[in-house]
Amino acid sequence: MTARRYVAFAVTASMLAALVAGCASSEPKIVSFWPRADKERTVPKPAEPPRWPLTGLDAPDDEVTRRRVVSVKIENSPESRPQVNLALADVVYESVTEGGITRFNALYHSKEPDKVGPVRSARLSDLHIVPQYDALFVFSGASTSVNARINKTSIDNLSEDAGITYPFFRGNDRPRPHNLYVVLKKVREEAARRKMRTQQDVKGLAFDRRHAQESSITITEIAVPFSPANKVVWTYDPTTRSYLRTNNGKKHMDAGTGKQISARNVVVMWAKYSAASHDKVGSTTYDIALVGSGRCSVFRDGQRFDGTWTAPADAPPTFKAADGSPIRLAPGTTWFQVVQPSVNITMK
Repeated sequence: MTARRYVAFAVTASMLAALVAGCASSEPKIVSFWPRADKERTVPKPAEPPRWPLTGLDAPDDEVTRRRVVSVKIENSPESRPQVNLALADVVYESVTEGGITRFNALYHSKEPDKVGPVRSARLSDLHIVPQYDALFVFSGASTSVNARINKTSIDNLSEDAGITYPFFRGNDRPRPHNLYVVLKKVREEAARRKMRTQQDVKGLAFDRRHAQESSITITEIAVPFSPANKVVWTYDPTTRSYLRTNNGKKHMDAGTGKQISARNVVVMWAKYSAASHDKVGSTTYDIALVGSGRCSVFRDGQRFDGTWTAPADAPPTFKAADGSPIRLAPGTTWFQVVQPSVNITMK
């Protein structure tokens, strides 16, 4: 290479290097405004609002939901109707007693009406129901054998049979023995005075809070023939999404609310009835197996869900479909219709 060519080559190389350097220095620098992530960011789940464990409805605070459940034994003979504030119970169990009539175990928690009744005598089935809800138990007039069984348990007994008088009073609206009522606030006061627990961690029912109106209504009426002496019909009202109760062909009204008794959920539970004793006129008293399992049909939102109920000795029942999936209740009141395995319900 000649000297002239070498110089020209060197000048050209220098100019190219300067050009490249100039271009590189003019490129913008990329700056990240995102923080360095060492792990995946998570957003904490919002706290669940307080809800009543036996209805699934909103509660004012968590503290009030821990007060004791009160179980009241309420009559259902024709002379006892209309009952007073039976409609305000969160949960109601109905089963056959003597002579084909039925009786209620009404569980009060979210509402506390002053006057509830008519209060009548306990039955052996209450030995299962009351401990499942860890409730204070209110009744009057149980037989010697039933009282003996209750006294052998850890049930907090606030009955007239146990010598309790403060929460009870007789009304003048109907003749004895169909006029005994109880004041729930006084029940709690009496419990506190006797050093009984006034609070509990209530084991609730399982609810499905999803709105179900998109489902088509398939069942509009449920007929439950407890016996020839007591036939119950529940008719679905889509406006209130509840079931309205008829007892022996008449609207079952509530003297406390002035309205027809209704329920958001009607659960038919088939359970074994065992003859326990006979009264003076030959009527049979039953022991009803409410601890264990059996067949059930759950009605809510105009829909029917068949499955199996299961209940331990210390918690309310749960419900499962044939495939093992849970059957949940709609938020609101629930009525358990406890019938013998031979009873067939009808639907429309």
